[in-house]
Amino acid sequence: MTRARTPPAAGLRAGKAPREGLSLKQARQLAVAAQGLAPGRPGAATRRDMRSVIRRIGFLQIDSVNVLVRAHYMPLFSRLGAYDRDWLERDSYHRTQRRLFEYWAHEACLVPLELQPLFRWRMEDAAAGLNIYGGLRRFAAERSGLIAEALAQVRARGPVAASDIKLGAEGVTGWWGWSEAKAALEFLFWSGEISALRRETAGFARIYDLTERVLPAELLNQPDPSRAEAQRALLLHAAKALGVATASDLREYFRLPAEDAKLRLAELVGSGELTQLTVETWDKPAFALPGFSVPRETGGSVLLSPFDPLLAERARTQRLFDFHYRIEIYTPAHKRQFGYYCLPLLLDGRIVARFDLKADRQAGVLRVEAAHTEHHADPERVADAVQPELQRMAAWLGLGGVVVAKGRNQVTAALSALLG
Repeated sequence: MTRARTPPAAGLRAGKAPREGLSLKQARQLAVAAQGLAPGRPGAATRRDMRSVIRRIGFLQIDSVNVLVRAHYMPLFSRLGAYDRDWLERDSYHRTQRRLFEYWAHEACLVPLELQPLFRWRMEDAAAGLNIYGGLRRFAAERSGLIAEALAQVRARGPVAASDIKLGAEGVTGWWGWSEAKAALEFLFWSGEISALRRETAGFARIYDLTERVLPAELLNQPDPSRAEAQRALLLHAAKALGVATASDLREYFRLPAEDAKLRLAELVGSGELTQLTVETWDKPAFALPGFSVPRETGGSVLLSPFDPLLAERARTQRLFDFHYRIEIYTPAHKRQFGYYCLPLLLDGRIVARFDLKADRQAGVLRVEAAHTEHHADPERVADAVQPELQRMAAWLGLGGVVVAKGRNQVTAALSALLG
C-alpha cells in the first residue's frame, strides 16, 4: 500500500504544539462532531447513510447482552434515528452483500471490509502468540495439535459452531468457561485462518468457516501493507473518528501495541499528517488532523450505548465530559449504583444523565428502570430532551410505548408526567 505524504501544516514545526490550544468545550464539540453525533439526523435513514456512519467511526462493537438491543445496532440509531436493522444484518453476514467482517478491532467488532488488510499484522502476531489475551496465548502454546485438528475439521466440514467441533475437554480452559474446541476456534479466528460466516439467531454464537470461504477473493488477494503502513493508517482513522485525542486515545481506538503506536505517532507528527496541540485541563499532549475546524453547534439529544465509540475509553470519557462511567452488568444487583444497562444521554454536547433501559418484549414496552442526572443538569430539561428519544427508540424496537418506574427521583417523575 502506498501512502501519500502531506506537508506539515503551515506554521507548525513537526512535533511541536501550536501556540494556541483548544478549550475543553471546543474539544467536546470536535469529538462529538467527529463521531457523527452533531445535529442533523437524516429524516429517513437510508442504507447508504448507515454505511457512511460505519466508515466514519470504523467499527461497531459486538456484545451478546440483549436486554435492550444488541450493542452493534445502537450506535447507528444514535446517529441515524430509526433504520432497518436488516440492512446491517445483510451487510454483516450476507454471502454476496457483505460489506463488514468480524474481527478484534477495538474489542470484538464489525469492521468495514476495506480495513481488513490493515489488521493482517495483528493476525500474524496472533498466529505467533503475540498481542493476544494471556489465557488464549498459553492455550495455543500448549495445545497446538488440537488447534490444527480444529482447523482441519472446519476445512473438511464447512460452516460450524463451536458446539459442532468434538475434540478436547469441555468447559475447562479457564477462558470464559470455553471448551477447548471453542478456544481453538477463537485462536484461529484471531489469527485470521477462519472468520465469522454468520451468527446464530437464537444464541448469537459465531458460525465459523475458512476465511477464504467467507471474505471476497479480491479483498484477500490485495497485497499486505507493511506493519508500519497499516498502523499509521489505523492511527489516522482513529484521529478522524475521535476529532482530538491523546496518544493513548489514538492507540486504544484500534488497540495498537504501545511501542508500535509510539513510533507510528512520531512518524505521523513528523510528516505533518497529525498536528500536536494542547487541550484545557488535559495533562498530556493532544493530536488532531491538520486543518481541523471546531463546529459551532453540538445541539440535540442522543442516547448512547455503553459500547458507543464515543465512550469506548472510560478515561477519555471522564476527561472530555467529566462523566465517570462503568457498565454494571457484572456488578451484583445489590451493589449497583445506577442500573444493569445504563445509556448516557448526550445533550447539547454534554453528558447530562444516564437511563437504565429494558426492552420488555413480552409486555411490548420499553421500560425506564431508573434515571440519574449529573450534578450540572436540570432534571426537567433532561426529561424534556429524553422523552422523544425514548419514544423513537420504542417505535424502532417495535414496542408499543414507554413505561417509567414510579417514585424514584425528580427526572423520572418529570418523565412520567410527560408520557402521561
